[in-house]
Amino acid sequence: MYFPQFLVGMLMASSVVGTWAYAATGSVWMSVAWTLLAAVLLQVGYLGIVFRLLYGRRHSEQKAEASNPDATKQQPAPHQPRHTDGR
Repeated sequence: MYFPQFLVGMLMASSVVGTWAYAATGSVWMSVAWTLLAAVLLQVGYLGIVFRLLYGRRHSEQKAEASNPDATKQQPAPHQPRHTDGR
């Protein structure tokens, strides 16, 4: 997920929570508090997913290396000469 997409989604979700809290309580301060709480929870969830993706990649690389140590080495690509005479 791209950060701008997440940011738009977070702002929309926070505004929905703020509107809902204001309609339910009639208090601007409670609405602000619920909005900030929702934004913090969304941010924590986003960071958790990013850490999970990073840890999962590292874990899968370690698992692949443990099963076959040569699997993670990059195989050299066959070299094909460049033809400068138009061929």
